Amino acid sequence: MDQALSPEHHQHRRRRLATAVLGGVATLLLISWALNRAISPSVNLSDLRVAEVRAGSIANTLNASGIVIPVREEQLTSPIATRLLKAHAKAGQQVQAGDLLLTLDSPTVQLAIETLKEQIAQADNKATLLAQELDQKRKQTLSAIELLDLDLKSAQVKWDRYRDLKDTGTIAKNDLMAAELAVQRIEIQLRQQRELIEDMRRTTQSQIEAARLQAAVLKKQLAQQQQLLAQTQVRAPFSGLLSWLLADEGAALTSGQLLARVSVPNNFAIEASLSDMHARALAAGQAVRVEYSGQTLLGRVQTVLPEIQNGTIKLLLSLDEPSHPALRLKLRVDVNIVTELRERTLVVAQGPAFNGRGRQSVWVLKGGLAERAEVELGAGDGKQLEVLAGAKAGDRLIVSDMSRFKDRERLRVSP
Repeated sequence: MDQALSPEHHQHRRRRLATAVLGGVATLLLISWALNRAISPSVNLSDLRVAEVRAGSIANTLNASGIVIPVREEQLTSPIATRLLKAHAKAGQQVQAGDLLLTLDSPTVQLAIETLKEQIAQADNKATLLAQELDQKRKQTLSAIELLDLDLKSAQVKWDRYRDLKDTGTIAKNDLMAAELAVQRIEIQLRQQRELIEDMRRTTQSQIEAARLQAAVLKKQLAQQQQLLAQTQVRAPFSGLLSWLLADEGAALTSGQLLARVSVPNNFAIEASLSDMHARALAAGQAVRVEYSGQTLLGRVQTVLPEIQNGTIKLLLSLDEPSHPALRLKLRVDVNIVTELRERTLVVAQGPAFNGRGRQSVWVLKGGLAERAEVELGAGDGKQLEVLAGAKAGDRLIVSDMSRFKDRERLRVSP
């Protein structure tokens, strides 16, 4: 006959069953954790660039390429078609105002000067001879007038005497008329001589003035040629740096050909260029940041040049520190032109993970996990971007290139 099992036996069986169930659950959890670790990818935090979203200000900028230029530079050109005789200086040296830089050949100018001097002397001589001739003719005419005055007085006396004797009948009527005609003839001759001396004076004076005018014109031409001759001695216009010099002695030169450049030392500006598609966003007075070798120099847009060449617009920028020791002539720099400044907004450091403005997917770091999130980015200045939506201050965003995990929604991040 069977006996009933004791309560202790049933309790023991229940404990064994519970233990088996708990062990199975623990085994499943361990297996799941191992599988999840084996299947889910992970990255090391040290391999990532992480940027924290923070409150701040941001400037919307346009990127341009720039080159350092002198604030003042003067180009010296050849005044005539000639050849280079001698170079007295070397490019790169400091020069003082008036220093002789180049000597140009000048035989044609010297010949022109000698010819003009001869022509001026001839014109002056002509004016002198005309004045002497006028004086001589005037003296001759005045002498003739004096003789005619004597003849007129004599004829007048004779006529007066004949008129007094007319009533006595001793003088024939014909004699009286002849005496009267003699007086009239002499008066006419006197009037003609006086008119002749005046006409001669006007004519000769006009010729003298023409000769003097010709001499004045020739003297102006002479001054121009002498100025050209002086320019064949090419000199520094002011104290500065001789940044470039044509030193090929004997070389043929054309009129207007560049010979040298002299610039003010340690006083620089920037010439920037960028696509003309940004032309409407540019204006004089805009703030700029010039970057080179980790240094940032501040400045302003001085001039937006009106001419567009090959789809490129150029700007002249003034610097707050035009004598900064990092600046060198012809140095190429990066320029950021500030077109808009936003205060009290959220910003995050720029990185390869971001693709300009607009809504895009990023990775947000939360403890040991990185999860995908959608954020909307706005203005950028090349170093940071404005966060418009999708993240708050304090969120940590991965700014490294994470394109290899584009099919994942979550990543483990190992410390």
